[in-house]
Amino acid sequence: MEPDALFSVGDGGGVRTAPQHTAGADGFAAPGADAPLPVRMRPRTIDELVGQEHLLAPGAPLRQLVSGSTPLSVILWGPPGSGKTTIAHLVAQASDRKFVAMSALNAGVKDVRAVIDTARRQRRAGGPPTVLFIDEVHRFSKTQQDSLLAAVEDRTVTLLAATTENPYFSVISPLLSRCVLLTLQPLDEAAVRSLVRRAVADERGLGGEVTLTQEAEDHVVRLASGDVRKALTALEAAAGSALARGATEIDLATAEQAVDVAAVRYDRDGDEHYDVISAFIKSMRGSDVDASLHYLARMLVAGEDARFIARRIVIFASEDVGMADPTALTVATAAAHAVEYVGLPEVQLNLAQAVIHMATAPKSNSATTAIGAALADVRAGKGGGVPRHLRDAHYQGARGLGHGKGYQYPHDDPRGVLTQQYPPDGLVGVDYYEPGDHGDERAVAMRLPTIRRIIRGERGRRGAAGPDDGAASARSVDDRGADGAETVDRADARSADTGVAGEPAVGDAVPAERGGRRSPGATRDDEGEVG
Repeated sequence: MEPDALFSVGDGGGVRTAPQHTAGADGFAAPGADAPLPVRMRPRTIDELVGQEHLLAPGAPLRQLVSGSTPLSVILWGPPGSGKTTIAHLVAQASDRKFVAMSALNAGVKDVRAVIDTARRQRRAGGPPTVLFIDEVHRFSKTQQDSLLAAVEDRTVTLLAATTENPYFSVISPLLSRCVLLTLQPLDEAAVRSLVRRAVADERGLGGEVTLTQEAEDHVVRLASGDVRKALTALEAAAGSALARGATEIDLATAEQAVDVAAVRYDRDGDEHYDVISAFIKSMRGSDVDASLHYLARMLVAGEDARFIARRIVIFASEDVGMADPTALTVATAAAHAVEYVGLPEVQLNLAQAVIHMATAPKSNSATTAIGAALADVRAGKGGGVPRHLRDAHYQGARGLGHGKGYQYPHDDPRGVLTQQYPPDGLVGVDYYEPGDHGDERAVAMRLPTIRRIIRGERGRRGAAGPDDGAASARSVDDRGADGAETVDRADARSADTGVAGEPAVGDAVPAERGGRRSPGATRDDEGEVG
């Protein structure tokens, strides 16, 4: 039996019924002398269970489940090595119930229905109730889970299901509502340490044949990361190595050989995937470069797809850095290209550089809020037709419809900006983009009010810009060639910073209080400059 195996699944479609009045009457094969240490050291009673104190109070659902005092259907949700298998063994020990173990890896609807039909016949004949244990229940399809509903509802079977994935996502709601959900927590270091010491001394374990130095014990406990199965497997390997050399003490070097890589809690299809990427993004957003690198390393060590990481960095570059550092998007896209061009493991350097850039860059969510507001207006039906002077005038007959007539060419104005309506009538004067005052966006925030005043023909702080402002130097589309090409030479020495009477130049500083708008559901502290 492998260290992480819950039980031996026999023939017959993955279903095995507990034999009665044998050494394996608990529904699982009795562990032999050569069974892995984690199997031999499984608690024999609920009082030996360690690390789930929140579920062990008198009268708690877990105690009721083990004692059989109440036929509760239960879903056990917890990380590997937290005790789900052990609880199944404890439940199986009750002599007044029939215990059937099934693995979702190799069982189907036919197997489930066979167990339910047998349980129903036995109950009608006055036989014992049936406990159906399903490991990895999240691997069952919706149809397979549906097949359990009626039997769980009328208590034809008492369901005991185990999963390492969030049941709110992986278990159908009707089945979840018929069960009590028990959440098992990862074991803390104290709990793992106590179980390691128990295994060293207990006759079922190493029986005192070896001892652990403090440094070796610390190493095993720390790198197990709450997975007691991994800790005991490493202990058994280290003990075997020491005894083979004729030693009775496991030192740090021996323990390091047994545990050379820490257990990384990460499932690319499960909760940890979403939790870690969420923490990764929020750490970059919060400018904590060290935490950002930690989560990057955590994903890389766990084997996360580097393309997925790169895509998230590219999105972040515009979503959270944006105009405060426009080069962030260039860095992010270059890192994404490096994933394809270089590949792992070397590309971890490119990803690290991109993450450091994102985390330490000034932040602005103005692009996010701007497009969000614009999308909301479009979806609400706001807007209207494109103004005639902006419509395409290049196809035959367009001029007769008035398309392009009156369009003014901004490059003909000394400032490069002139008064002209661009949005549909229903959105004239609507501001979507509100720049912040961090990093490069500060300069945008200072010149944007002037640009908007000129475009809209509004009265500025130092005079008025009338609706015809700049018209003398602008030309109608009728003065351009039929293909839109320039037909009149323009002065090459015009400067966009040249002011017009009554208006500051586009690049002049116009003080304005700025702060990024909040995205829906987001919180932000604008006190002080990040960059």
